[in-house]
Amino acid sequence: MSIFRFTRIILFVFAGSIILAGCMNKEPAAEKMYQVLEKVVEAEKEFENQQQPLVALEKQEQEIYNQIMTLGMKQHNEIVNLSNEALSMIEERRVLLQKEINSINASKTEFKKAEAIKNEIKVPEQKKKAEELLEIMTNRYKVHSQLSKEYLNALDSDKELYTMLKNEGISFDKLEEHVTKLNTAYQQVFEKNEKFNDLTAQYNVKKLEFYKEAGLKLQTEE
Repeated sequence: MSIFRFTRIILFVFAGSIILAGCMNKEPAAEKMYQVLEKVVEAEKEFENQQQPLVALEKQEQEIYNQIMTLGMKQHNEIVNLSNEALSMIEERRVLLQKEINSINASKTEFKKAEAIKNEIKVPEQKKKAEELLEIMTNRYKVHSQLSKEYLNALDSDKELYTMLKNEGISFDKLEEHVTKLNTAYQQVFEKNEKFNDLTAQYNVKKLEFYKEAGLKLQTEE
């Protein structure tokens, strides 16, 4: 039997840390904003570190699922063993996701300081850029929260799938129905993933625009 199933793609992360080499207009608020935004990058390092391990586990678990789909029900013991491996990987993914969430929460806490600093900015165009930056980041945090919920929901459905596969009497129709439901869950993950990536890319661009408008001399850390 063969039932198609898919997972997600990797999330985008921030552009590399940017070093302040000087400030042309000596605007104190701009320098303070810079300090906060670069601390936000540091806060998300742990988030960044979870991406490759998460994707690696997803691929391994997908391979196990594909193996199971090539086996007949007479090979039930092997199906049970493979399902147990997959269930273990699901729990590992859950742990990595929680680390990702914790990192984003730390980033969010740090970023809140930017709101007060924005109000200190006197130059209208700089303030406008800062407001745009804050709006993008606020939406990014909101989408990541939605993405995390959708991903946890998909993990729960994954767990249910492998529990079903361990049941020797499970019917093909029930499996097919559940995988359809699971793919719908992962489609939601994919859509939120795309939105998050888009907002991250927008933020990276807008941050550089703010730095340029604020007259900050910068160099990217290698």
